[in-house]
Parts: sequence; structure tokens; C-alpha cells
Amino acid sequence: MNRLSHSEENYLKEIFHLSGLTDKRVSTNSLASRLNSKASSITDMLQKLSDKKLVKYVKYKGCDLTKEGERIAIQIIRKHRLWETFLVSKLSFGWEEVHDVAEQLEHIDSAKLIDSLDRFLNYPKFDPHGDPIPDKDGNIVYRKSKIKLIDAAVNSRVEIVRVNEDSLALLKFLERHELTLGIELYVLEKFPFDDSLSIRIVGGSEINLSKKVTESIAVKFISKI
Repeated sequence: MNRLSHSEENYLKEIFHLSGLTDKRVSTNSLASRLNSKASSITDMLQKLSDKKLVKYVKYKGCDLTKEGERIAIQIIRKHRLWETFLVSKLSFGWEEVHDVAEQLEHIDSAKLIDSLDRFLNYPKFDPHGDPIPDKDGNIVYRKSKIKLIDAAVNSRVEIVRVNEDSLALLKFLERHELTLGIELYVLEKFPFDDSLSIRIVGGSEINLSKKVTESIAVKFISKI
């Protein structure tokens, strides 16, 4: 197969992300929203990827990745997350800075480089935002027993294990309040009128978090308090 364009690789990656949220086919509308593109452009690209046997596309019914399309998507995601890890752990980038840079680096086509990067980083399992990093064979180990912070029980102690990296503003907010991976929290109170939470960082300050923020943080339960 000829080398894919950056745009084609991005489509495969986004189809993979969206298909992980549902068992149904990925719709053109959901892809258009995710990629901020017109439905007609989405249709054209899906037809092109279908011709290359990377997606199974049915007009008006959406698309799925083929086995080869899925393999390529997972390798792109692997490269992206390894580069994010490298930028944060070795070059002191902030976790809110790395996404756009990794978006460019993920298209480098060198298996030797990426395998060497993985080895240099000592084979990390998760990226700086808590997302799993696929291994060279495409295996993905998802973190078990995680829940959204909004669903955590009042009077529980939890640890932050993942944050949504899609919002730069959110990442800056979390960084400012020291709500980063590995930080432990006490869930103190939930306010029914807006579903916001009162939390206290273990050994730190108390803060109220909006529903939008708590839906974007994944935690694991540690104990009751």
C-alpha cells in the first residue's frame, strides 16, 4: 500500500476513537463534528479509505475500520502517546502543550525510531494524560476499575488516573490547581442543583469543581473516609 497522507491517518485515528465509545458504526456526522469538517468532505474521504480497504463504509449508515485500518490507527495512536510522554518526561513540556506537537510527530514513518523511543522511555504503559499506550504489536492494556470523578461516592478517597486531553483550557485549569495524575482527593460533598463537587486534595486545599470538570477526570477508588 502507498504511504497514507496525514489526513488519511487522522481519519483512521478518529474513527478508532469514536468506535471505542459505541458498538455501532461511526456516523459521518460524528466524524464531521470531531474533525470540524463538512459532511461532504467526510463522505469523500471515507470512500477513498474504503477503496484502500481500510474502512467498511455504507452510505447513510456510517463506517467501521477493517483489520488493517485498525492496525494502522493503533500504531498512529501509539506514536502520538509515546511522543507526548517523551515531551513531558524528557523535555519538560507541560501536559497542556504536548498534544499539537505530538499530532505532527505521530506521522513520522519509522518503526525503528518508535521502537527505540519506546525502549528509551522504558516501555511506558500510559501517557501523561493517563491514556494507555499500545505496544508494538498493537495490544492495549486499559486501566481497570476507573470511574468518572462525578460518579465517585461522597466520603471516598480517590486517585486521579486520567484526564481528558481535548481541552487546553481544562488542562491549564487542572495544572493550576495541582490536579494532575497520581494526585489523591477526598470527595467531600455533591451539590444536587448543578452536580458540582467539593473536593480536598490530600495534604492540600479544598476546591469546588463543576460538572464539566468532574466529567473529564477519571479516578480509581482507594478507600472510604
